[in-house]
Amino acid sequence: MAAGLLFSAGLALAASPAPGNAKNEAAVREVLAGKRTEANAAWWGFDPDDSTAALQAAIDSRARKLVVPFMGRPWIARPLRLRSNQEITLEPGVVVLARKGEFRGHGDSLFTATGESNITILGYGATLRMRKRDYQNPPYEKAEWRMGIALHGCRNVRIDGLRVESTGGDGFYVDGGAGRPASEDIVIRNCVAHDNHRQGISVISAVNLLVENCFFSGTSGTAPEAGIDLEPDTPEQRLVNCVIRNCRFENNHGHQILVYLKQLQRSSEPVSIRFENCYSRMTGEAGGGWAGMAVGAVRDDGPKGLIEFRNCTTEDTGREGAVVYDKSADGALVRFVNCSWKKPWNASAADYGGPRVPVLIRLRHPEITKKYGGVEFADCYVYDDVNRPALQAEEDQTQLGVHDLHGRMVVENPAGARFKLGPNRDHADVELVPAGPGTNRHAQ
Repeated sequence: MAAGLLFSAGLALAASPAPGNAKNEAAVREVLAGKRTEANAAWWGFDPDDSTAALQAAIDSRARKLVVPFMGRPWIARPLRLRSNQEITLEPGVVVLARKGEFRGHGDSLFTATGESNITILGYGATLRMRKRDYQNPPYEKAEWRMGIALHGCRNVRIDGLRVESTGGDGFYVDGGAGRPASEDIVIRNCVAHDNHRQGISVISAVNLLVENCFFSGTSGTAPEAGIDLEPDTPEQRLVNCVIRNCRFENNHGHQILVYLKQLQRSSEPVSIRFENCYSRMTGEAGGGWAGMAVGAVRDDGPKGLIEFRNCTTEDTGREGAVVYDKSADGALVRFVNCSWKKPWNASAADYGGPRVPVLIRLRHPEITKKYGGVEFADCYVYDDVNRPALQAEEDQTQLGVHDLHGRMVVENPAGARFKLGPNRDHADVELVPAGPGTNRHAQ
C-alpha cells in the first residue's frame, strides 16, 4: 500500500504538457454559460510564477468536472477556496506548490472549504506541497494552522489518491463551521500526509468520517506532532462514526495515533471511534516518537461512547505500544480487540521518569478523573524481550486505584508474563496468558 502512495509527482516534471492545455477564452465562455460541464484549468491560463488566479477562476466557474493538467512545472498558488458540487482531478505529475513568501496569515491554507458540499478531489500521482521550513522561521509569525486541505462544516467530501506534504499545520483538517457543528460524510482514501508541521490529519468534529488506506508519516514541528489526532475543541463538537481503516502511521514525532477528549462533557454526543487494521511504527534512523496508540483525558463528567482498536499493531515505537491516560472508568470505553504491541520503548526519552512498559494505564491529573480506567482487552498480544510488566497501572500523585480493566492478553517474554496494577484496584480482572517456555503469570 505505502509504496504506491509514495509516488513523487516531482519525478515527472521533465515531461511536456499536452498540446490542448493552452489558454482558451472561448472554452471558458462556454463553461461560464453552462454549455460545458467539464473544464480544464489551463484554459484560464497557466502562469509558472503564480497560477492562483487561473486555478481559483476555474474552481469558481462551477464546472461539474475540472481537470488540473500536468504542465511540466508546478502550479504555484496562494490560498485557494473550494466550491460545492465539483469534482477536481489533478493529473499524475501535478504539483500544486505554495507560493514562496505568501501564506503570512496564521490560518492561510492551500485549499479551504467552508460550508461546502459535494466535493470530490482525485489526485493519484499528484502532490500538494507547502513550505513548512519557511513558516517555522522569521519573518513568519509562529502558527500551526496553515493546512494542506481544511474542511470546515462541509458535507459529502471525497479526497482520493492525493499526497499532501510540508504544510505549516496539518496535512488534512476536518472540523465544523458555517453554522454546522461538524463536517459530515467525509472520505479520505489512498492519501499520503508527510512531513507536516502539527499533524498528518486533525479531526476536530466529524460525523460519518472514513479514513482508509492512508499513510501518515514524518510529522514534526509543534505538538502534538501526531500521525492522526482526534481532538474536539468544544463540548458541542462531535466524533461520531469515525472509522480509520487500513492506515499506516510512521515516524511521527508525537503519538502515532492520538484520541484526546478533554473538551467533551457528559452532555456531548457519545463518541464512536474505530481503528481497524492499522499499523504504527518508528524506524531506527528516525528515532524519537511517542506511543503507537494513545487515548487521553476523558473526564469524570466526560462523554460516553466507544473508542475501539481492532486488529491494530504497533512495532518499534518510541514509547508505549498503547497508553490510556486520565480516562474516567465512567466515560467512553476503550476496547482493544486482537491488537499486538511489539518492541516498545525504543526512544531514550531522557526526560521521562515514569514506567517503561508496553501497555500503560496512567493517572497524571486527578482533577480530570478520580476514577481512572475503563479499558477492555480481547485476545491481545504483547511481544517483549525486556524483564518488565506487560501491563501496568500507574498514578503520579495519588493512590485512588484503577477501575474496570477486563480481558485477556497473550504475552511472549522470556522473563515471564506479568502485570502491575497497584493497590486499591477495583474490578480489574485482566488475564495474562504466557507464550513460550519458562514463563509464568502473576500480579504485583
